[in-house]
Amino acid sequence: MTQLYDPTLVDWSRAQFALTAIYHWCFVPLTLGLSFIVAFMETLYVKTGNEEWKRITKFWMTLFGINFAIGVATGIILEFEFGTNWSNYSWFVGDIFGAPLAVEGIMAFFIESTFVAVMFFGWNKVSKKFHLVSTWLAAIGANLSALWILVANSWMQYPVGMHFNPDMTRNEMTNFWDVLFSPVAINKFLHTVSSGYVLSAVFVIGVSAWYMLKNREIRFAKLSILVAAVFGLITSLFIILTGDHSARLMAKHQPMKFAAMENIYQGQRKAPLVVFGVLKNNNTDSLAKEDFAFKLEIPNFLSSMAFLDANAYVPGIKDIVQGNSEHGIISASEKIQKGKIAIQTLRDYNTAKKTKDYDKAKESLSILNANYNYFGYGYLTDAKQIVPPVKLTFYSFRIMVALGFWFVVLFVLVLIFLFRNRLENKRWFFRAAIISIPLAYLASQLGWAVTEVGRQPWVIQDLMPAITAVSNINVGSVKITFALFAIIFTILLIAEIKIMLKQIKIGPKDGGNE
Repeated sequence: MTQLYDPTLVDWSRAQFALTAIYHWCFVPLTLGLSFIVAFMETLYVKTGNEEWKRITKFWMTLFGINFAIGVATGIILEFEFGTNWSNYSWFVGDIFGAPLAVEGIMAFFIESTFVAVMFFGWNKVSKKFHLVSTWLAAIGANLSALWILVANSWMQYPVGMHFNPDMTRNEMTNFWDVLFSPVAINKFLHTVSSGYVLSAVFVIGVSAWYMLKNREIRFAKLSILVAAVFGLITSLFIILTGDHSARLMAKHQPMKFAAMENIYQGQRKAPLVVFGVLKNNNTDSLAKEDFAFKLEIPNFLSSMAFLDANAYVPGIKDIVQGNSEHGIISASEKIQKGKIAIQTLRDYNTAKKTKDYDKAKESLSILNANYNYFGYGYLTDAKQIVPPVKLTFYSFRIMVALGFWFVVLFVLVLIFLFRNRLENKRWFFRAAIISIPLAYLASQLGWAVTEVGRQPWVIQDLMPAITAVSNINVGSVKITFALFAIIFTILLIAEIKIMLKQIKIGPKDGGNE
């Protein structure tokens, strides 16, 4: 893992993983939220005995099933890529990263797949209550799958509960609970699944609005909208809370990502929050400030949001790259030197062990441990390499937040229209709800863009840059598989959209889609 690879190979490997992850995430959030919406609908059916709720449940369950099947297929590819394209990464942290994935496979995936089968094939074969429990367990299983994946991803952003084994040149888990219950993992899980709930609520409202626009299935559409709007509004408010906490965790543990997200180059006290702005600079120097053509900002709010103190100092990109002794920030150049010391003493340690020079091995190990927190910096050649793409991170965050607030307005409006019995004539609103479906997917993808683009160049924060994580394979192979995945996943996405649209045009059937 001490080898640096061809940048072209690294770029193509990153592009391939990003491509497959983006496609996979087209399917996952709808599965997470729609599973619970269906469970709520079936609960209403069991509680009231109203056959209309059974009809509604079965319709949305059909759309859930189509999405679930393709989502599973695209997710399996991602796990294989850790072995084929990122084998150095898998070696370096496989003992830790593999554990959550294994738990997902053993526990969550089996719960999910078992009870999904009962959901679809158990109608009239098991009791109502057993079927309802199966639907809830399928929803819980789907979300547990997400939990373990998000725990693994969070560990990459905030590595805890492990130690470095110099004899194996790999990290090993020392405390499973530290990994599972790290504040970053807990918040990321809650925030990410909440975004899936909001997307699903928008999806249900948008599809139901299409029926309203076509003057079809009015009662079905109204009841579906009611459940989705209440579910969406509650989870939207929750996502605001988790998003706020996420910003504080980022400011504390990933200050460079936070500075890039806010386009802050020079740190300051009483930092304002730029609600929206347009960047005008198009320079190639990563330390040259991206100026605003215009901006709308709230004074002191960024300091308050990040540190719960309006007078708090928010470090900028230059502070983190060049260092700021007044605020105890060491420069990236100093971290690079410490990283190089860590890498060299690891080599010295292994050499000393081979020659049985135990005193030298002990001394090298002591120096390695003292500098290990900067191990990944040792592979960087320029301090500016720690600066992620600022514009993409900045805009992704703001568009995501703006869309999130639009969805809150959407949920509030539809509930007002419903309770005032004025929904049926709101054709402008139906069109807005339909258009909101792709916007919900856009917001969800932009959230991941902030998370993943903003933490570059790191695969594991401070410990492993992407340039050391890839497999030593032919770049031509990666290009070919990239093209194949692009073609196959695009076909799968088109197929899903066509099947979904066909089912929506057919509409709910009497007694469900039996």
